[in-house]
Amino acid sequence: MIYQLFTYLITEGDFALVRLLRYVSTRSMLAFLTSFLLCLIFGRRIIHWLYRQGYRDTVRDYGVISVDDKRGTPTMGGVMIIVTCLFSALLWCDLSNRFIQLLFFCGLWFGALGNFDDRAKIKYRDSDKGLSRAAKYALQAAYALIFGILFLHPATSPVPAHLASQLFIPFYKYALLDLSWAYLIVIVLMVIYSANAINFADGLDGLAIVPTIFVVGVYAIFAYLLGNYVYSGYLLFDYLPGAGEVAIFSAAVIGASVGFLWYNTYPAEVFMGDTGSIFLGGIVGTIIIMLKQEILFFLAGGIFTAEIFSVIIQDWIGIQRVGKRFMYRAPIHHTYQYRGWSEPKITIRFWIISGLLAVLSLATLKLR
Repeated sequence: MIYQLFTYLITEGDFALVRLLRYVSTRSMLAFLTSFLLCLIFGRRIIHWLYRQGYRDTVRDYGVISVDDKRGTPTMGGVMIIVTCLFSALLWCDLSNRFIQLLFFCGLWFGALGNFDDRAKIKYRDSDKGLSRAAKYALQAAYALIFGILFLHPATSPVPAHLASQLFIPFYKYALLDLSWAYLIVIVLMVIYSANAINFADGLDGLAIVPTIFVVGVYAIFAYLLGNYVYSGYLLFDYLPGAGEVAIFSAAVIGASVGFLWYNTYPAEVFMGDTGSIFLGGIVGTIIIMLKQEILFFLAGGIFTAEIFSVIIQDWIGIQRVGKRFMYRAPIHHTYQYRGWSEPKITIRFWIISGLLAVLSLATLKLR
């Protein structure tokens, strides 16, 4: 919106300051500041509104782990992230860019999905009464199929046609293989994985949001470099024209997430709920596909990998197949609670690990 206006001003006259908005770096900083300040300024009012509307958390009681201090905390705080992020992106991104159009489509889809799930849980006052697991996966897969078809079709893909279906792995500079339309399976699996990995990690105050910030930060740097002809060539990456706009959108996500963390840090004044976690997961899942760095997410998002695999091992394999527990509780952060770790200690140590994984992920830019 503002970008299009200033582009017109640059064309029609000589405005030196306005010319700065041509640069991805400038608009990324402005996108971050816009979403962060909006979240900070209006966050308290949104929290109060959520509380008055009765949108309060129906936290599950684990018996041994006390949840009394969390019960009744406003939830659906993800609306803070969604509104401020999308509004900031609307202002500073190039809305004619195909990457951005797909990200807006993703944000609206997953924001609506998470919001519907939260409302159902609140209506029935039961954290198990939201959308069924099958319904969630079906709706996530539906988005992934639509997005995948648009991404793989040469007429609608934001990336060069010869790159769309290629699979890359970290620390290796060449495409591993070209999957053609079978790559659609990878898209569906990665989108569903990403959306649910962040959702499973959202169990302690601030636990999910900071690793998400690190992950999105890593991909923002990748987007900036891959969208630059000189830098991508120097680093021996395939050039993705227009991918720099993803860095701006990512900066808006980071700004909104940092603003949300202001209120979500221990002891949390608001929870993001599925409204926020599924939105962020969908956005991350879409970005990692568009930048052709989907496998890197297992490294950059190692915390999320540990969380979702602990659920798979404990619930889907242990309880449902073998009939026994392999851990005290899943996701894995609850196991550490059972072992007597305080909530802030678990959260901050997970943050530290996430930061280290982000640095290691950035090392793949050179170690290839």
